[in-house]
Order: sequence, then structure tokens, then C-alpha cells
Amino acid sequence: MPAGASVTADTNTARSRDDQMRRVVIVGAGGRDFHTFNVVFRDDPDVDVVAFTAAQIPNIDRRTYPPDLAGVRYPSGIPIVPQAELVDLIRTNDVDEVVFAYSDIADTDVMHLAARVLATGADFRLVGQRSATLRSRKPVVAVCATRSGAGKSQTSRAIAHVLQAHGLTVALIRHPMPYGNLHDMRVQRFRTLDDIDASHPTIEEREEYELPVRQGIAVYAGVDYADVVALAEQDADVLLWDGGNNDLPFLEPDVMIVVADALRPGHELSFHPGEANVLLADVLVVNKIDSVPEYERSAVVEGVVDGLRRLNPRADIVLASSPVSLDAGPSIRDKRVLVIEDGPTVTHGGMPFGAASVAALAHGAQPVDPRPFAVGSLRAVYQSFPHLGPVLPAMGYTEQQIADLAATIAATPCDAVLSGTPIDLSSALRGHDLGGHVVRHAAYDLDTATKDRLAALLAPRITRWATRGGPDA
Repeated sequence: MPAGASVTADTNTARSRDDQMRRVVIVGAGGRDFHTFNVVFRDDPDVDVVAFTAAQIPNIDRRTYPPDLAGVRYPSGIPIVPQAELVDLIRTNDVDEVVFAYSDIADTDVMHLAARVLATGADFRLVGQRSATLRSRKPVVAVCATRSGAGKSQTSRAIAHVLQAHGLTVALIRHPMPYGNLHDMRVQRFRTLDDIDASHPTIEEREEYELPVRQGIAVYAGVDYADVVALAEQDADVLLWDGGNNDLPFLEPDVMIVVADALRPGHELSFHPGEANVLLADVLVVNKIDSVPEYERSAVVEGVVDGLRRLNPRADIVLASSPVSLDAGPSIRDKRVLVIEDGPTVTHGGMPFGAASVAALAHGAQPVDPRPFAVGSLRAVYQSFPHLGPVLPAMGYTEQQIADLAATIAATPCDAVLSGTPIDLSSALRGHDLGGHVVRHAAYDLDTATKDRLAALLAPRITRWATRGGPDA
């Protein structure tokens, strides 16, 4: 460039760089993005968060992060727009920095998104744990994973029962699922099924809250996790972080347990931020080894363990079986069955099957392909996730999607319906016509040997924690 030459800014984005706040967009999926804003950016006078973008979860865009959560610097709140509009958003608002803040996305897809951002001239940032993690005055056990559907929740429940058996009160703090009214969801505590019902949850929220509450474990969730943690600290001796997807924990843990899925070897190296979880782990649980076909089980499990050890040689490794149980009922051998699986696990989690599929195979049933009978939004789900085979994802993010799920069940010709979701799906679909089908529940649970091994690994810390006194100690 010749001496004295200058660059003329685009008229849509021209602004003085002197004494200007840094303009930021946070790319998310209705969870970590809000947490990152609350902890890192909300009170930063040098930053103006222009917008959130939303992906991965249906119908969470085209709304506003409300002013009471956004803080005094954002009296109109912050818009939430589709991620597909990101590049235009950067250019229109002269954005300086894009912060990536969601999980269970292929590493290559993260970098493809980074390339699009960098091509606009903006910076691309991943916020680290030092900046975004809350610290508690109570002991914290975190359960995270390398992929959605690896078995975090059953591991969290097993650990909660170990802690309770030693007289400790447990607050299970669940990764956010803020799919409804964000103002109303700021801080949530569920001690009874009535508490859950009163929150008007999606099926996906029920899948995480219902079973712990049925088992006597109080669940905490929300949008502003500083406030969520403060409430949990009042109630409990130990905080138990139950992660979402394969995200990093929001709380700094005293013990971090990370669950890897033996059915998805190598995924700990290829889906963000699973590898970071492995590197941070104190205990690595290789789950569902009993579901790996016997002819290749030894080689597959050995390969997963070797990969984990190369990443984190200091962590204890637990080999875990998760046998599947099926509710009592008539024999389904040679019967046509509709298999319903946990929605996030078989959609963005990438698993083609779950507990209901395993139960159908074990009992000699013949799965029916529901795809030709999919109704409404379920047809779009199959188009978005072409890896899905003859399973019906239990999608229920909206009332319409719940109605579409029920209508698909009713329309699918079968002799029985097997549900691999962690909830009482019949109750969740109460009031909808299921075509006379009775839903039977199939579930993974950690085997006794695995629970005993986890208890033994936690025992020295539990002994110390149990001497601290009651919830306010």
C-alpha cells in the first residue's frame, strides 16, 4: 500500500475504533452460551454483546434474552437469532469477536465455522474454564462425557446414591435446558414430580429431571447458575454436576468423572469439547462394554482404553457394563415393535440406537421402521439426521412436536412400543391418542460392580466431606 493511503470502511459497518466497546456475538444452543455471557461478559464495560445465535435445538431462536437476566447494560435484552444468519450479523453490526459456546459438535464443524468467521475479519474465540467456571464453598463432583448418550445420568444417579448412603445431602445440578420462558427459568429446584409438572417442561427436560426425583434426588437447574449454585449450597452437603451433551462443567470440581461410550470409539478425539473433558478427568468410565458385539469386544474396549490413557495417563479407568432392563409384559419374541429412543442421543448425539433397540434385539423382536409414518416435525427430524434408522426419536421441544410424536406412534403399525427414554413416556403423552399402543420402558443402568468401583474411588473424599457437618457448614 502506498505511503499515506487509507482503507475506506464499508458504509454499513464504518465506525471509529477509538473508545468503542468490543462487539461480540455468542454462538450457542441455549445453554453454555447464556452461562458464558452471565459469567464472562454481562458486567464487562468494554464489551457489547450484540446477539446470541442458536443451533442444534429446534425453536430456541427468534426470542430475546430478557433484560432481568441480561443486566442493566442491556435494558432491551439481547436478541437470539439463527446461527445461519451469523455472517450477515457480523457484517451488519461490525462484530469484532465471535465466541463459540456449545457442545457435542464435530471438531471439523467447529473449525469450518471458525473459517467463516475469520473470513469476515472477526476473531473466533473459545472461552476457557478459568474464565467461565464457578467456584462453590461445598464439595463438587462433576459427571461429564465424551458424547451425548454415553451414560452420564445413570452415573450421576449412582454417585448420588453413594453419597446419600454416607448421610450426605446431595444437590444434583443439571446442565441448563432453557427451552421455555427464560425469565421464569432463572433458578429451578425440583423435589417432587409436581414441581416438574408445574414448570411445564419439554420431554427433553423431563428425561433429565424425572428419574432422579423419583429416586429421591433433588434436581437444580436454570439459566443463571451463580444463583442456582447459591440455592443448592443452602440445601446440600455436596453438589453433583450432571453435565449435558459432552460439555465441560460449569463448576470447578473436586472430582471429575468422565464417561466414554464403548459403542463410539474414537469420538473422544473428534467431538468438541470431549477431548478437554478427558484431559481434565480424575476418573474415566468406559461405559456399555457389554453392548459391544462379543466377537470384537476385547479389541474395541482395549482400543478405547489405550486412547484414553494416551490422553490422560493419570486418571483411574473403570470398565462399566450397563445392562438393559425391560418392563414386565407379554413376550415380544417375533413381534413387530416400534422402538423409541432418547431424542438428543440419537439426533445430534449421533447414536443410531439406544436402550430400547438393545432390548428389542435381546428379546427377539422385529423393529418396525417408523420413518414412512412420521408426522409433521418428525419428518423434518429424519431429514436433518439421515443416520437415523428404524428408531423414533422422542422429540418433544414444543407442544406441536409432542403432538407429532404421539401421532407418529399411533400411525406406526406394530404389536408393541418400546421406549428407551428415561421417563414415563405414557404419562408425558397423556391426553394424546397413541392408537391403542401400550408403551413399555427399557433402560440402561450401571451394573453393581461398576457402582461398587465408583464408591471405592470416592470413599476417601466422602469420609472427609462427611465430617464437615450439615448443608450450611
